[in-house]
Amino acid sequence: MAAEEGTVIACHTKEDFDANMAKGKDTGKLVIIDFTASWCGPCRVIAPVFAEYAKKFPGAIFLKVDVDELKNVAEEYQVEAMPTFLFIKDGEKVHTVVGGKKDEIHSKLVFFTGSASA
Repeated sequence: MAAEEGTVIACHTKEDFDANMAKGKDTGKLVIIDFTASWCGPCRVIAPVFAEYAKKFPGAIFLKVDVDELKNVAEEYQVEAMPTFLFIKDGEKVHTVVGGKKDEIHSKLVFFTGSASA
């Protein structure tokens, strides 16, 4: 599965997730993972904002992981609350945002990628 610029990529298998993480590491792009759940109200509220950020920051890879679908990935990253947004650069976690804090997510996107596209 190729990482598509400007879109949020839903990872439904560990293989999908690993492939997209490897692409981020290989290309040096920032990877932002939205750990979400279908039953999570705040997750549904922030989802369209996250999708908009994917369009504005094409230099980053935006992934969505359902914690109930990929429990092992959520456990690997020690996700305990939803939504949780992890910022990964060169394979290392560089920042975490817990909750639908769109301003903090945006400011960290600018910080780690340089700027948003028009």
